[in-house]
Amino acid sequence: MTLPPSTSEQRGTPHDDSPRPPLWSVPYLTATLAGIGGTIKTCPDDFEVEEIPAYEPSGDGAHLFLWIEKRGVAAGDLIKHLGRVLGVADGEIGMAGLKDRDAVTRQFVSVPRSVAERVPTIDTPAIRVIASRPHGNKLRTGHLAGNRFRITVRDVVSDATERAAAIRDVILAVGLPNFFGPQRFGRDDETARVGLELLRGEVEAPPGAYSRQRFLRKLALSAGQAVLYNHYLARRMADGLLATVLDGDVMFKQSGGIFYVTDQPAEQARFDRRETVHAGPLFGKKMFAARSAAATREAAVLDEFAIPLARLRVFGRLLAGTRRQNLIYCDDLTIHPTLTGLEFQFSLPPGCYATVLLGEFMKKSIQPPWRSGPTA
Repeated sequence: MTLPPSTSEQRGTPHDDSPRPPLWSVPYLTATLAGIGGTIKTCPDDFEVEEIPAYEPSGDGAHLFLWIEKRGVAAGDLIKHLGRVLGVADGEIGMAGLKDRDAVTRQFVSVPRSVAERVPTIDTPAIRVIASRPHGNKLRTGHLAGNRFRITVRDVVSDATERAAAIRDVILAVGLPNFFGPQRFGRDDETARVGLELLRGEVEAPPGAYSRQRFLRKLALSAGQAVLYNHYLARRMADGLLATVLDGDVMFKQSGGIFYVTDQPAEQARFDRRETVHAGPLFGKKMFAARSAAATREAAVLDEFAIPLARLRVFGRLLAGTRRQNLIYCDDLTIHPTLTGLEFQFSLPPGCYATVLLGEFMKKSIQPPWRSGPTA
């Protein structure tokens, strides 16, 4: 299957026979600045993630919010452990987001309040309940304000502090391109490739395991959406439009709300003041549509991947579509030298990838454990 390129440096016609980079390969904002090299996740303590809750539990209700710390435990294994020791079905356990395995993570997990007396049985050497508090509703996916990170990069180059400072200056001034990380695309990009085949109509249902479970079909479509979005954003960067508001662009207000641009000079000024940010397409039948020049650019992405517009309407709720802000601002990003390397501290909104930010500094892709291919 021939795939369009996903980096601005490696273009070509969509149907030529030239080699293609992996789907997750994306350009760096700071490509002209030397990286610090290094490694992450040498041990779980090098990678800390703490959920920023969207709200605090109320103190009353039929559910129990557990503030849990886990160390070197996958999200799925945590759910299985909770279900086993508490005697509840997986569907009764709520999480706002899935957290890394090779890390120390802290997050809220909701369980039925009826099992409160069994909570002391949860603790293991790798899992610890720090606090618990009742709440009226089960915790749902996406019910978080973001994530806070503390990450150590080891084995960096000798002048890493100076290099990191220069890269940080650019990111603070411009923002971070909000690419999806390689974790989104599955082992050897297979999930994303199946998603693109679905979107093109080359298959009507994914092969193998995908056809047996609806949520895996949705996962494939979501990965396909992410490929298209990354390609769109890379093209925008290559054309020098990352800091430019286009006529017809869809914009997010930082205070909430969504609209499209009809007065480009006025909206450029608001963008420059960081009151708004332009938002790219996660294609689907209910996606808030761009107009004018912005719509033309987005339609070109579908054309390059040979995806008919009508295909976006055949998947129902599995492909509703939405918008994703193209830039995120990392104003709280700090970097400190340690005895073993550099320590990065920062927070990101939900759905944004720490590995994309770290890639700008390390100038190497932060690959999931199954990947052994070349760096981006």
